[in-house]
Amino acid sequence: MVSTATPLCDFGLPAPDFELPGTDGKRHSLASCRGPKGLLVMFICNHCPYVKAVLDRIVRDARELTALGIGCVAIMSNDPSDYPEDSWDNMLRVARENDFPFPYLLDETQAVAKAYGAVCTPDFFGYNAALQLQYRGRLDASRKEAAPADARRDLFEAMQLVATSGHGPAEQVPSIGCSIKWREA
Repeated sequence: MVSTATPLCDFGLPAPDFELPGTDGKRHSLASCRGPKGLLVMFICNHCPYVKAVLDRIVRDARELTALGIGCVAIMSNDPSDYPEDSWDNMLRVARENDFPFPYLLDETQAVAKAYGAVCTPDFFGYNAALQLQYRGRLDASRKEAAPADARRDLFEAMQLVATSGHGPAEQVPSIGCSIKWREA
């Protein structure tokens, strides 16, 4: 498992379009996932210890951000051939067991992860209402273990700012996680 940090936020970069199958049996697109105040695109997976450590916080923040008008979506782009825990059946189970309040989508070709420039799980992309990138940072200070319960909520605070002002914070701490498991060429 290789730990990878995300690059700095490229403010204003437009959100790439997508249309992917979700664990809810529907197909979801950029347009169907966005909220009136913006969109949070999360690249996650089932096996990553960085994701497992904060999955309850991701669900909590997504619920609260949805109430602020931010749409949320999670995308799984790993190649499950070497990581069976990331299989479709396990995606269904994880979404159900954690009561995901957002679509959980399969990027089987990995084209969406490549279009976004996703590098790790978790990798967060926060967009404003115009679908311009405003946040590319961490959830909070968690790593492979959850940070203390009173840790600063970097992602939530940034997206709350995006919802109210349309702009993300100038200072952002990169997310860190397991590298995306790319298919062999």
